[in-house]
Amino acid sequence: MRLFGRVFRIVLIVGLVLGVLALVVYSMQLDEIVRKQFEGRRWALPARVFARPLELFNGQQLYADHLEQELKLLNYAEMDKTPTETGQYFRKGENFEIVTRGFQFAEDMEPARSIKVSLARGKVKSLALANGQEPLPLMRVEPVLIGNFYPSQNEDRVLVRIKDVSPLLINGLLAVEDKKFYEHQGVNPLAIARAMVTNLKAGQTVQGGSTITQQLVKNFYLTNERSWERKLKEALMALLLELHYTKQEILEAYLNEIYLGQDGDRAIHGFGLAAQFYFNRPVRELKSDQIALLIGLAKGAAFYNPRRFPERALERRNLVLTVMEQEGVLTSAEASEARSRPLGVSEHRPSGASPFPAYLDLVRLQLQRDYREEDLRSEGLLIFTSMDPIVQLTAEQIVIKRVQQLERANRIPKNKLSGAMVISTVQGGEVIALVGGLDVRYPGYNHALIAQRQIGSLVKPAIYLAAFEAKGKYGSLGDRVSDAAVTVKIGRNKYWQPGNYDQRFTGTMTVMQALMMSRNTPAVRVGVEVGLDKVIKTLGDLGIKKDIPAYPAILLGALELAPFDVQQMYQTLAANGSYSPLKSIRSVMNVSNGKTLTRYPLTVQQVARPESVEMLNFGMHQVTTNGTAKALQGVLPSWKAVAGKTGTTNDKKDSWFAGFSGQHVMTVWVGRDDSKPTNMTGGTGALKVWADMMKVMPSQPLKVGQSSRLIWVDVDASTGLLFNPACGKSTKMPFIRGTQPQKVSYCAEPQPEAPISETGLPAAAPAPAQARPATAAPQATPRPAPVPRPAAPRPAAPRPAPAPAPANGTWVDDLMNKPGN
Repeated sequence: MRLFGRVFRIVLIVGLVLGVLALVVYSMQLDEIVRKQFEGRRWALPARVFARPLELFNGQQLYADHLEQELKLLNYAEMDKTPTETGQYFRKGENFEIVTRGFQFAEDMEPARSIKVSLARGKVKSLALANGQEPLPLMRVEPVLIGNFYPSQNEDRVLVRIKDVSPLLINGLLAVEDKKFYEHQGVNPLAIARAMVTNLKAGQTVQGGSTITQQLVKNFYLTNERSWERKLKEALMALLLELHYTKQEILEAYLNEIYLGQDGDRAIHGFGLAAQFYFNRPVRELKSDQIALLIGLAKGAAFYNPRRFPERALERRNLVLTVMEQEGVLTSAEASEARSRPLGVSEHRPSGASPFPAYLDLVRLQLQRDYREEDLRSEGLLIFTSMDPIVQLTAEQIVIKRVQQLERANRIPKNKLSGAMVISTVQGGEVIALVGGLDVRYPGYNHALIAQRQIGSLVKPAIYLAAFEAKGKYGSLGDRVSDAAVTVKIGRNKYWQPGNYDQRFTGTMTVMQALMMSRNTPAVRVGVEVGLDKVIKTLGDLGIKKDIPAYPAILLGALELAPFDVQQMYQTLAANGSYSPLKSIRSVMNVSNGKTLTRYPLTVQQVARPESVEMLNFGMHQVTTNGTAKALQGVLPSWKAVAGKTGTTNDKKDSWFAGFSGQHVMTVWVGRDDSKPTNMTGGTGALKVWADMMKVMPSQPLKVGQSSRLIWVDVDASTGLLFNPACGKSTKMPFIRGTQPQKVSYCAEPQPEAPISETGLPAAAPAPAQARPATAAPQATPRPAPVPRPAAPRPAAPRPAPAPAPANGTWVDDLMNKPGN
């Protein structure tokens, strides 16, 4: 018996030693897990994408309604008196009092301020601090959050620090969840014993004994499995967590980790995101009743979901308020007043999906283009973009409304017609709005970035620019080109015979008239004369970075591009031939270290002589005043000068308009995804969408006739020669110095004017055989002829005999024999 006792003691001691050793080893393993997860990157954070911040300064273009709309996008609360807290504003007419929230930008901190803003006639009249009327030269309102890029776990949270939240939240949370938080070491044995007794009496689980540290461990490391093994593991890990980290670090982690709801596949973690999800407010702006609701959700976010079970949620919230009153966090009066309020949960829960998915597609593409992959693997990036939310929302509304009107007017089956729009700034090439289709709130097929459609006559400015740059036969807007039938040899016994839209030929005209009226055969002649290789190079220089086949048909726009590609081309033209890639991203900040990532350098390259581009842009301005886009004159105010070009493809499958003011560039496409005809030209379809947007968008006019690089000459509108007061119609035309006309126009027999149709093409042109070509009087020397006095007009010069036409009645250009083609 004595021997048995001795053996038992030995076995017991060995068992205890082995148990302790096993516990030590197990604890060491858990300790490694605890520290590895808690230190460094604790959460998989989504990258957050922001619009441009709204800058306020005296003289800035800004309408009162647009300012209020931006404040509402930021979920500012409108007050009926002077605001006192951040996120509030008061409006009286065009005068605002705003208490801004402040924001940490990539480069600096914008503090919260109480300001007064006065506007008048679409501009900021005065900007000052609310207290003392101290003037402010410049300030920024925080940017609108436009989207997130989520990590693989699909968790979402807005990180908060203890200093950023109200003491009411901290004190209320501790009063309800863990009164002894600052006294225990991770586990509260008395609370566990009390909970066990209460639960045994009730016959079910009605009270928990877990500390905040234990709840954090369960959320951070473990599952919701109910077992003694899990409970023991939780308690041990809680002790280890308290061993290594301070109470403040643990409490801050709890504020950011606790599960507080579900939005489809997106899990709502932390009080920062929950405040936005339930109340559309930052956590620091929550009232006592709102704080109490969020604290109550910690016990069971699904069971107390205020949108699904409002009665349960209200009962739980009021219980939390009562506990806060009992623990001295709230006075009786404060608690009573808070209990009397409704839940106040926002009716529409803010979705984790971006409200602007089309623009976010562009941000994704340009992140990959402009930043290194290893930098983008960092979590919690803050991405600041150039998107203007007011312009974006306006563009969406206009595209949807006008495309639907066009669909009905042209008897197209419902929901078959689509559209796209891209808007950028002339200076800087920043994309401020992008509409990828009519379902603007849902990710899907992004027509603006993906849809490859033939561009039609949008290619013609590139043809004429190539000619201006070549300094040859068609080096100015005043040079004359034939609008007669044309045949292009494309191979052995193979010919291409393009025609005009109206199947008519109008004889000789100036390059400006050909551009203005979008005539096809002149464009083909000029393109063949210059050479396809030079036209293709010009397109590449303007920003079309794709292989373009050297087929003559590209001279009439048989070239497939996305609206964004077209935007790049016209952006370069609007910037006077200065090319830089369009961009949507201004900066990217790594939130973990506060540093701004370095983007790849984007070069700015002058790809064409500024004077050539300015001359071309004047021609495109004439398109909008007297040509295929003349309808703009009835829509835009007279001071808002613009330039642009219509585009229509075969069978009217695609309708385009691309153009620019002095401040903005805009491309619009309208068409069907099934590539069936729309019965619309560029002037009857896309131009209307473009006009609607340009009419309402604050934008500076194009400066017309103010270039110091060009000389301006009075010429005959039909011949491009020096104006003869005795005949013809005068017009001011720009020329590159040295290319201006040296000869005076002579009087031709009067010809009936061909009225411009809706497409900008002559509705009824005179037959070429009856028209006498306006040619110059022979000059003995190249010196400029003096302009004759009106009182004694010079007689018309004799007309030379017309050149004989080829036997087949067409002009034949042997394209295959041109060098470089």
